[in-house]
Amino acid sequence: MAVLFSKTARPQWRFLAVATGLYLLWWLGYEHGLGPDGRLDHALSVQVARAAAWGLRAFGFAASTVPTSPTLLRMAGQPAVLVGDPCNGLVLYALFAGFVLAYPATDRRRGWFIALGIVALYCVNVARVAVLALNHTYWYHTVDFNHHYTFTFVAYAAILALWAWWTNGRPAARAEHAPAA
Repeated sequence: MAVLFSKTARPQWRFLAVATGLYLLWWLGYEHGLGPDGRLDHALSVQVARAAAWGLRAFGFAASTVPTSPTLLRMAGQPAVLVGDPCNGLVLYALFAGFVLAYPATDRRRGWFIALGIVALYCVNVARVAVLALNHTYWYHTVDFNHHYTFTFVAYAAILALWAWWTNGRPAARAEHAPAA
């Protein structure tokens, strides 16, 4: 028990306490504000669908969104992917930002890294939706598996890679792990 409260264990307890507090703050804010309101989720879902359609068109595919249902991505005029609120990436951005905020660093470093990470995760999510639309169009029998497993793995692998970069890529972290001279 003494090991849990030793000087070397204190940063881990601080991280756990801050991460828990941020999680509770997110949960309360989302469940009692952002979620029921729905405007942020809807706007983000629309943006992801539009960006995926734009990306597909840039590669020569006949992709579009539906004006009356802007979260619906069509391929060659046929419905392909409906970007629902649980799939718009908002929870992933909050999870990523919470980890970075809980990990010790200066506010300036946190700010640019959170912004960079959210942009990267947004791009991963847009690519995921675009590939899912292609999957639906050309290999429809694998859509369910890829949506629930393959793309979930890719999204969380991207978050883990960003977290690893954050924890190991900092100059202070490299100095802490450098061998003593």
